[in-house]
Amino acid sequence: MSETAFVNDARVMSKGQVTIPKNVRNALGINTGDRVTFIVEGNTVRVVNSAIYALQRLQAQMAGEGKAVGLMTDEDVAAWITASRREEEAE
Repeated sequence: MSETAFVNDARVMSKGQVTIPKNVRNALGINTGDRVTFIVEGNTVRVVNSAIYALQRLQAQMAGEGKAVGLMTDEDVAAWITASRREEEAE
């Protein structure tokens, strides 16, 4: 996503639809068929790429969980994945 700040506006149509300007879609990494999330905070609305927003929320929720179960390094995670796959194959 672009870190460049800019302002753009769009007209609200009779059914409440708005076309997201191309430079905004590009900055948010939004393509045809993608979903967007509207985050309302007071009188401010943020429009974000839904997939990226969901991943960010998951990361925030999972923060510290790996450490809590002893997964301290990438190697620890890789070993856990390998062991889990072997357990699944054995079943």
